[in-house]
Amino acid sequence: MTDEVVGESASALFKDAKAMFKKVMDEKLLQANAVVGIFPANSVNEDIELTDKNGKVLMTLNQLRQQLDKKGNTPNFCLSDFIAPKDGGVQDYMGAFAVTAGINIDPLVAAYEADHDDYNSIMIKAVADRFAEAFAEMMHYKFRTELWGYSDEDFNNDEFIQEKYRGIRPAPGYPACPEHSEKEKIWALLDVEKNTGMTLTSSYAMLPTASVSGWYFAHPESRYFGVAKINQQQVEDYAKRKGVSVEDAERLLSPNLD
Repeated sequence: MTDEVVGESASALFKDAKAMFKKVMDEKLLQANAVVGIFPANSVNEDIELTDKNGKVLMTLNQLRQQLDKKGNTPNFCLSDFIAPKDGGVQDYMGAFAVTAGINIDPLVAAYEADHDDYNSIMIKAVADRFAEAFAEMMHYKFRTELWGYSDEDFNNDEFIQEKYRGIRPAPGYPACPEHSEKEKIWALLDVEKNTGMTLTSSYAMLPTASVSGWYFAHPESRYFGVAKINQQQVEDYAKRKGVSVEDAERLLSPNLD
């Protein structure tokens, strides 16, 4: 805010953003919806099986493993590493979530655009995105401390921002689980469209765009990582596990192909 070159513009932008936040809150312009679930889970190599209370498999989540040339004894991670293996006899659990803060945003954007007000059209979308991320963080906190209740954390704000808490919430399409079509499994498990109004496009983009969805892992050593590039052997294995052709798997995984 004090930079000689951009400080004045940054301060003006910050002021406008706060004004938009206040307008949204005071006039209740946006609606936030969420749905979460917790499921019995066990890993089978790079897959995670979610089951009902009777042990029937509800869904198999197909994950990817890093194939990096790491130094020392650092392993190549896969999200399935953070779920107890099926053959170990220990029942584990994991969660799923979908949240949005963008319900009712379309008519607001349309009104600004009709007035040729591109600035506030962009601003309302940016503010909705911030609300969505904050809502996702709040729901993760409630999940850890109330709904699942595995954490009795008492962090200050700085520790909270630094993610000192136990657990992660990776989202399909992001580095730890980069394949976007896995979002369909969240939609099916949680009946997301019915419960929140959120939808998926044919290319797996979420609507409203101010939305977040993903998985909850509670393992004390769970961490974020990037899968990065994978070889053809893993692509073919992924295709087999997912029940799609190699060509379809290559299309879904194109950003990660070596």
